[in-house]
Amino acid sequence: MSSLKTNYLGIELKNPIIVGASNLVNDLDIVKKMEDAGASAIVYKSLFEEQIQLESFELEEELNAYSDIHAEMNSLFPELQHAGPEEHLMKLAKLKDAVDIPVIGSLNAVFEPTWAEYALEIEKLGVSALELNFYAVPKDFKKDEADIINEQLSVLKKVLSKVKIPVSVKLSPYYTNPLKIINSMDELGVDGFVLFNRLFQPDIDLNKEEMFFPYNLSNHEDNRLALRFAGLLYENIKGSICSSRGILDGKDVIKMILAGADCVQVVSTLYRNKPEHIKDMLSDIENWMDTKNYKELNDFRGKLSQKSLNDPFAYKRAQYVDILMKSDTIFTIYPKG
Repeated sequence: MSSLKTNYLGIELKNPIIVGASNLVNDLDIVKKMEDAGASAIVYKSLFEEQIQLESFELEEELNAYSDIHAEMNSLFPELQHAGPEEHLMKLAKLKDAVDIPVIGSLNAVFEPTWAEYALEIEKLGVSALELNFYAVPKDFKKDEADIINEQLSVLKKVLSKVKIPVSVKLSPYYTNPLKIINSMDELGVDGFVLFNRLFQPDIDLNKEEMFFPYNLSNHEDNRLALRFAGLLYENIKGSICSSRGILDGKDVIKMILAGADCVQVVSTLYRNKPEHIKDMLSDIENWMDTKNYKELNDFRGKLSQKSLNDPFAYKRAQYVDILMKSDTIFTIYPKG
């Protein structure tokens, strides 16, 4: 039987399928089903400092809503304070104790000093690694893109100087040159990269004339960007490569490994197909490997990366020139009329 073992962040995993950060991990029954189905590791949902700040503000507003109604009233409530990250850390610790596979903490802070502070708190729980969730939503017309990048690099240096566990970075695809950013972080000593964040985008409800944020699950086509960059990065960086977004079945996993990824993270397919789907994905990978006579993942990892292909432009084409030169071939897929 084929071996599906792989190495991510210096951690040996029994297979390349990692459960990505999501609210699914809040339910320990679901978590156990993921583990039983064959998940090799679990990324706990992100500790969002912004959410902690918002909840703290809302608590303070509620506690002080009726304060000082008359001269003799100081407060209706005893002195209370928001618990900060404690609830999140408690749930993370509980999940870690409930499973026998590696658990990876995830972090998205707001202020530079708190990135390192929260990273240390997560490390104390005994997690196997830490994933930093890096992205920036443009809000300031005058802020230079270099400032955003330098802030992230500064945060990364501080976290790497404080924690001893492996650190990965989950990146947004919206950099001018993601390869440059990844190379800079790789040189700082990051242990791996997750390609890429799936950011929620706003929509408009025409009936209510209101903004809302729909829960859009990934589709197969969403994985092509991660595939492209896995193929470009293979053997060009020291850190591990983990593909994310749009990985819905075993075939998608195989494609990512052929491009050069060490592993993948899945979420959307678990919402659609339930945790047991992991078993089907692993079976698909094993069957394909048996058909191709591959004994382990390294037998075909990076086989279709930029490094391995004779075509130097395979991962560099981004427009339709070459496709348009063969424009009639599209009608074999989508017939005319």
